[in-house]
Amino acid sequence: MPAELKKKETDMKKTGLDIPVDMLYNTSGTGLNNAVIIFGKGCTGEVISSKGLVLTNHHCGYGSVQALSSPEHDYFANGYWAKNNAEELPCPGLTVTFIHSMENVTDKILSGISDTLKGPERERIVATRIKSLEKGYKISTGYDANIKPYYNGNQYWVALSETFRDIRLVGFPPNGIGAFGGDTDNWMWPRHTGDFSMFRIYAGKDNKPADYSKNNKPYQTKNFFTINTQGYKEGDFSMVYGFPYTTSEYITSYQLNHVYSIMDPIRIAVRTKRLNVWNENMNRSREVFIKYTSKKAGLANGWKKWQGEMHGLEVNDVLNKKRAYEQQLQGWGQGKTDIDFNVTDLLAEIGAKSIAVNDVLNAEEYIREAVLGIEVIQQGAALDNMLQAFRTGRSGAQLQDTLQKLYKGWGGFYKNYDAFTDKQVFETLMPLFFAKCSNYIPQAFETQYEQHGSSFTHWADYVYSSSMIPDAERVNKVTMSLLPMDSMQIIADPAWQLYNAINTVRSQRVQPKLMRYYEQMNDLNRLYMEAQLKLDKTKDFYPDANQTLRLTYGKIEGIDPSGPAGYSYQTNLNEAIAKDNPEVDEFRVPARLKELHAKKDFGKWQVNGTVPIAFTASNHTSGGNSGSPVLNCKGQLIGTNFDRVWDGTMSDLYFDPKLCRNISLDVRYTLFIIDKFGGAGWLLKEMRIVK
Repeated sequence: MPAELKKKETDMKKTGLDIPVDMLYNTSGTGLNNAVIIFGKGCTGEVISSKGLVLTNHHCGYGSVQALSSPEHDYFANGYWAKNNAEELPCPGLTVTFIHSMENVTDKILSGISDTLKGPERERIVATRIKSLEKGYKISTGYDANIKPYYNGNQYWVALSETFRDIRLVGFPPNGIGAFGGDTDNWMWPRHTGDFSMFRIYAGKDNKPADYSKNNKPYQTKNFFTINTQGYKEGDFSMVYGFPYTTSEYITSYQLNHVYSIMDPIRIAVRTKRLNVWNENMNRSREVFIKYTSKKAGLANGWKKWQGEMHGLEVNDVLNKKRAYEQQLQGWGQGKTDIDFNVTDLLAEIGAKSIAVNDVLNAEEYIREAVLGIEVIQQGAALDNMLQAFRTGRSGAQLQDTLQKLYKGWGGFYKNYDAFTDKQVFETLMPLFFAKCSNYIPQAFETQYEQHGSSFTHWADYVYSSSMIPDAERVNKVTMSLLPMDSMQIIADPAWQLYNAINTVRSQRVQPKLMRYYEQMNDLNRLYMEAQLKLDKTKDFYPDANQTLRLTYGKIEGIDPSGPAGYSYQTNLNEAIAKDNPEVDEFRVPARLKELHAKKDFGKWQVNGTVPIAFTASNHTSGGNSGSPVLNCKGQLIGTNFDRVWDGTMSDLYFDPKLCRNISLDVRYTLFIIDKFGGAGWLLKEMRIVK
């Protein structure tokens, strides 16, 4: 935690830090913490000029750029580069947030509350105190105040922040650079992705946050990162500053076993089958390819990550390490008076409650991944919303208006839906659900299956020919006719029947048990974390990530990844050009970039006849660190974090410095693309660049 860096200063200096930690974080307003931002809702960004210029990842800016794009202005295909401030494009809804300071308020939140006080009563007291304290900080400081729990509720800290609401697009490379390698290279090393985009913060009067106005001016600040283009070598000190989203490093072996033995295997197995069907049909039809390419990327992202996670957990034998640690902790706890509960009893209770939900957790994953992975059933939720509209008693124009609003939501579904492909998914996943989740098969599923010869193929034929969901015209007729009988059509729809049946089983038999389990585990995990903090004198603890400001440090360090690539810690433009494949969208290099490479027109960004693109380091990052500044020993920007290597994706659960590597974009490639490819050299003039 930045506010506690003083405790780590000796180790950081020993590892290579060349500046006082006060330069990284302080409450006087001069620390580099004032140049790190929450970008949007879930990424990190960094300010790189005194005029509010922001650097983050390409994929972090994707949603905002999509909202600005059109067939006439296809920024994904062509990129976008403002030539001056007047050409910077407003991004409605996009915000950036600065963290000015953090303060430990544990005593104010937990004073007088017993460690063993559990459940709703504890939650009510804590929530009341948080609300009151946040309001007090807002009044006394003028900043927004957000109090979050750390160490599973054993500590509470307040972050004082300021959010700017007028953010404008400045630079965005085309997908052939910013998303190069696509899903194929995702989570992999080596990488050749120019994963960056640029925005600018605008402020109103007195340089304060304001809603968009043409009269707003670029945000003026003294807090921004100096850019260092000297480069780095393996073994050099490096840091990543940002807002990691979530980690679970201190959970018990029982909870880790849920991930390793139930959740990850089910997700991987089901998605493998689903992706196989999608890939087969995408290869068969360009129309299907276009419809499913974005959905496939989202589905495959987790699918690939979870495989790497299981690989890392297995290689490190993490489950057995957890079990051994729990035995050790029980030994440390014997006869101790500084905790008012028994560690052995606590672990026994955690184990019993965790094992008791194995069956419903298994059901939840198969329902989510297998049943609701079938789009015609998933879309039953939208049909159910229309049914509820009929049941409200509305009529005439009021009902029509409600139904029309609901039907508009179907537009995106049909735009990216192919019934033939989905029918094959049904035929593939339903047998898996029946085989693996027999205790949770709804009666409606059994009935339809038996009525059609106990054949999954015949059952699928019936559903996809009889349901209105695959047919946009039939749904539209129901929307427009406004007859009471329309609700009966919905009730008779086989896809709605399947959705309603599985939703009923899930809401009545599965989720209530899981919710009770997670509520109980909130208290048990807090006590288990307390036991670790008080009894374990061998470990240097830091709280799990919770999308608050953190700093991680390590070294520039390569890896020999799974596969034939071989050991490396850096990639370059020559390698990216060698991967060019005009027939594959993910590997299609823009003509302008190939031209620059052919002419060796690299300008001052060239190194050894090419331009470095990405590098790896042993920094502990997580989701939310996308876009984070990567710094050298002087606190100068050398890159932008954007991914992790597949072999180390278990780092959300267990950090292994031998396997875990964060992947970052070299700032020299960023500057090269801005300058030579984008023709936006005017932006470089406002940056502080040193070598």
